[in-house]
Amino acid sequence: MKDRTENTVGERPDTGEVALVTGASRGIGYGVAEALVARGDRVCITGRNEDALKEAVERLGSDRAMAVAGKAHDLEHQALAVERVMETYGRIDHLVNNAGTNPVFGPMAELDLNVVRKVYETNVISALGFAQRTWAAWQKDNGGTIVNIASIAGVSASPFIGAYGMSKAAMINLTQQLAHEFAPAVRVNALAPAVVKTKFAASLYEGREEEAAARYPMGRLGAPEDVGGAARFLTSGEARWITGQTLVVDGGLSLNAGVE
Repeated sequence: MKDRTENTVGERPDTGEVALVTGASRGIGYGVAEALVARGDRVCITGRNEDALKEAVERLGSDRAMAVAGKAHDLEHQALAVERVMETYGRIDHLVNNAGTNPVFGPMAELDLNVVRKVYETNVISALGFAQRTWAAWQKDNGGTIVNIASIAGVSASPFIGAYGMSKAAMINLTQQLAHEFAPAVRVNALAPAVVKTKFAASLYEGREEEAAARYPMGRLGAPEDVGGAARFLTSGEARWITGQTLVVDGGLSLNAGVE
């Protein structure tokens, strides 16, 4: 990255770098934004709910964060978000594609194909759209990183959330395609979390959290900051020789595969 600012003891860290994090008014996206702000980045967060975004910016600090409301799959929203970041901060070093949806629960044989299309529009195509725009606006000439938030649902069968799992598998392949095409200027990696305690995933653990957590060797479900820390690493210089990879963040859950 360029223009890294040196820190003075007692001052708030300032990397001089800027991140755009989609779907970040709460949950994993907010956890990522919080981790990057703590590092010293400035961030722009997006989401559908303008009030929730305003509250998130207040928590992050209005001196370090801004927000642009809109639907991730909307092309005009994508263009506006990138434009606002460039106008405000003058650069986009890091893109974190976290916006996602999972509006259907049921067997694949009964899925409404229009709902499946909606899942792909939000979970996959919007990520490509944001990547194209940040590439053109800054990263092509200046470098940077992209982190796509996938899921362990994308690396194995995911009963009753098959459309979501399919879209996250596509996100993992998108990561590889972009990593190949955008190298060496931009590193592109993905994170594949297991169940993280967020409103989005509440139906997977609410009312039975102890039972759900018992499956995890680490003894608990994930928290947004667990994913935030991993994203902070992948967007840092410490990961400068890592690209095209998917880091599973699952509290050891995948260790149980095949274990009775």
